[in-house]
Amino acid sequence: MTIQTRRQPHGRFVRSRSGYQAYVPDPLPPPLAWSNRLVASVSRADLAVGRLAGEGRRLPNPHMLIRPFIRREAVLSSRIEGTQATLGELLAAEAGATVDRSPADLREVANYVVAIEHGLERLPRMPLSLRLVRELHEKLMSGVRGDVATPGEFRRSQNWIGRPGSTLATATFVPPPPDRLMACLGDWETFLHDDSLPPLVQAALVHSQFEAIHPFLDGNGRVGRLLITLLLVARRVLPSPLLYLSAYFEATRPEYYARLQGVTHAGEWEEWLEYFLGGVATQADDAISRIQRIDALTADWRRRLPATSSRLPDQALELLVENPFWSVNRLGERLGVAFTTAQRAIDHLESAGVVVRITEARRNRVYCAKAILEILEEPARLTEVVRPHARRSRP
Repeated sequence: MTIQTRRQPHGRFVRSRSGYQAYVPDPLPPPLAWSNRLVASVSRADLAVGRLAGEGRRLPNPHMLIRPFIRREAVLSSRIEGTQATLGELLAAEAGATVDRSPADLREVANYVVAIEHGLERLPRMPLSLRLVRELHEKLMSGVRGDVATPGEFRRSQNWIGRPGSTLATATFVPPPPDRLMACLGDWETFLHDDSLPPLVQAALVHSQFEAIHPFLDGNGRVGRLLITLLLVARRVLPSPLLYLSAYFEATRPEYYARLQGVTHAGEWEEWLEYFLGGVATQADDAISRIQRIDALTADWRRRLPATSSRLPDQALELLVENPFWSVNRLGERLGVAFTTAQRAIDHLESAGVVVRITEARRNRVYCAKAILEILEEPARLTEVVRPHARRSRP
């Protein structure tokens, strides 16, 4: 049975004392038309996430893959906001290599990693809440863009979305005025604790509403996207945080913005949900593909390693899954061995064609398992058909 619902903005536009109009969303959840198409989208996404969960449980060391997957998400979520750093540059910099990229860009991406790891560490002791959201924002925005975004503080002034140089009068979208912000956030937090809807549907609604409220002066998109992962972990949808949607949003950016605005301007929740759930399905399948190919690659490398009585080459190979880049110094520190011993382990991997040296330094050589990096860096696979854009899109 299809439940009929209204087709009008999810909320209302209010006129401020200064004359501009701002959007104030209605509380969640909205009325939804549970059409056969939407139910099928939920089912398809649930099945894909279930397969990914099974793959995560099968892995002997899932935390090894969590690290590069988090960093891939950090790069792609930051890229939506204009940051140009690549995954390879971030991983190489973490390994101690010198990369030709703005330190500011690398810092923004690194902050995203810190924020999401902080959230994952806090979840067992603190539920998703406005307090945790402020903590995430503080981690994300500290030390970048001159700290003008007041890290960890909800805005006290009006912000807006629009093309460069736009004003409140010409903005594409104006979120709630400051005097209505906390009421909107209070309703949003209440819905965070509502488990009456399927977790994937709740995550979609939470993300859209957060972007509509836009509670910070900057960093709203990135905080909103990392909240998707944290909500799915909190609802125990996955045993490990292996599902991320920024690759999908980045690859379909015009529709991402169009679907968000379709909700605020026309209450197009079903269209947003179908788009979001399509992303969940494709990214779950994409993650499974990457996991399986990395697993097969490392299994093949183990067979090719030269015979030796030491387990160090095999231990070093496992660390290449965590980060394809390693310096001899850092590998020795991680394995608890001397520089010369770590160098011998690397030499075994190099002779087997697992790694290549990418720096010429004598005492801080950095090596890379390029085959793993290529799997991590390849573009998202969009197996779902991307639907036509909504009528309007945010810049």
